[in-house]
Amino acid sequence: MFGYDHGGDIYGGLPVRLDFSVNTNPLGLPAEVIAAVRSGAAEDGRYPDPYCRALRGALARHHGVTPERIVCGAGAADLIMRICAWLRPRRVLVPSPTFSEYARCAALFGAEIREVPLREDRGFAPDETILAALTPEIDAVFLCQPNNPTGRLWDGELLEQIVKRCRENGTHLIADECFLDFTDAPSLLPRQEEFHRLLILRAFTKFYAMAGLRLGYLICPDGRLAEDIAAYGAAWSVSAPAQRAGLAALTAPSWRERTAALVEKERRYLIEALSGMGVTVFPGAANFLLCRAEREVWKPLLERGILVRRCGNFTGLNETYFRIGIKTEAENRELIEALREVLNG
Repeated sequence: MFGYDHGGDIYGGLPVRLDFSVNTNPLGLPAEVIAAVRSGAAEDGRYPDPYCRALRGALARHHGVTPERIVCGAGAADLIMRICAWLRPRRVLVPSPTFSEYARCAALFGAEIREVPLREDRGFAPDETILAALTPEIDAVFLCQPNNPTGRLWDGELLEQIVKRCRENGTHLIADECFLDFTDAPSLLPRQEEFHRLLILRAFTKFYAMAGLRLGYLICPDGRLAEDIAAYGAAWSVSAPAQRAGLAALTAPSWRERTAALVEKERRYLIEALSGMGVTVFPGAANFLLCRAEREVWKPLLERGILVRRCGNFTGLNETYFRIGIKTEAENRELIEALREVLNG
């Protein structure tokens, strides 16, 4: 069986009551999504629309682009694989630590992976060292905005320099903006008008908590490129329930405002509580926190029915680092009490 390096594996007999290893919206699925999935169940014996026509149309209106530029897939991981299958890059640049699927998918197609370390003494903030690594021989660079697992945003001026360097070198830039809606940072989408090797990756997984429904999308600079990348996906890769769910999610009223209010409030609480116990909490802008304790806490927390994301498999981190998704007030307080027991015990 292939290795699984992510959160959310609550199966296989683990006694999990609370799953902090995932970084999805603490509000859970929007009511509109639940209703849409249920309402069309009687029709799910049919094949889904292979072109996701209605969903692509809604996404096009949402982002102010044409539907031909959008590729829908079974989550961001599906689209990362398609990008690598289409591009077949020889050399790929990624920051480290970052989402492991970039390197894994690129390596499956023979790419050499080059990493730019993010420094802990700078709070894992991305800096200009990536510019020196962006040489003409780099075929593609993956950037997560904000980065996972650190939660740090890429500075706007630095992003401008990266776009400029990639454009000069003919390097493809894949901007993963799956967590961007949890922040106030702007999208790189407008830069596609002048840089036709920029791909924007989005998903419903995080912001709408639709991890189980598997729905992501890619915004390309033009329809021809979108068609080429889409060809590397399996037929009917986006299920009918997922398509209905995506359409419904885009109509959820006040979702951004409700999410921002909850995440900001609970982020402040968690940072204060964790820091008060001697846990290092690294600064971040997303709906999760990267932390470091004096010793490994994953196993003793799991024994208490709480799963956090162990981070020892991220480049540059070890088992004393862990990531927690920000959840509801009651769940966050239960985590803090359990962690206090672990650290005091």
